[in-house]
Amino acid sequence: MTVSDQGSPQNPRASIDDPDEFLHHHTELPTTRLSQWIDGLLTAIGKGASWAWVIVTGFIIYAVVGRYAFGHGSVLLEELEWHFAGAGWLLGMAYTLVVDDHVRVDVLHERFSLRTQGWVELFGLLVLLLPFLGLAIYEMVPYAINAYNVGETSQAPAGLSNRWVLKAVLALAFMLIAMAAVSRLLKVTALLFGLPRPIRVQSDNAKKEDVS
Repeated sequence: MTVSDQGSPQNPRASIDDPDEFLHHHTELPTTRLSQWIDGLLTAIGKGASWAWVIVTGFIIYAVVGRYAFGHGSVLLEELEWHFAGAGWLLGMAYTLVVDDHVRVDVLHERFSLRTQGWVELFGLLVLLLPFLGLAIYEMVPYAINAYNVGETSQAPAGLSNRWVLKAVLALAFMLIAMAAVSRLLKVTALLFGLPRPIRVQSDNAKKEDVS
């Protein structure tokens, strides 16, 4: 698939010869001071959560060696594996929205002008994403609190206690995604209405030119 060469930051219908790049094309939105701060926080959390996969890998290696080399299995270790895997995945979801690297399969969206893309983003955030996240947080917070109050533990013998921790991570993940959605909403309103006031961010290419 090839889009005609009409490219500029204001015109997203640039020449994109790679189909994968076309599907993952980013909408160039302005940045505001608050959205920049939120994005920085969520980026730090997302990168920190990526270390959970290193921990999971260590658990898996330890479990495999223990089971097949020494004949000792551990239900506790197996549950730790999927708990850490779940936490790493959940806490990293907001980061994908910050960098706009979630999968978009919408060939029409990429052919729109930047302002039209902004209106589509505004509708999606206000009508679809934020209401869903609000409902999810409303349901997930009591879900975690109830698990804490009843002292919920694993149903498996010798399994994990404090199951409320993972459920609290689930609620926290939706809160972080909501923060990422608010950050993106601020960028969209800055594009469409000039509010909040957008700030100029030096591009990577400009930084390289300054260094050279």
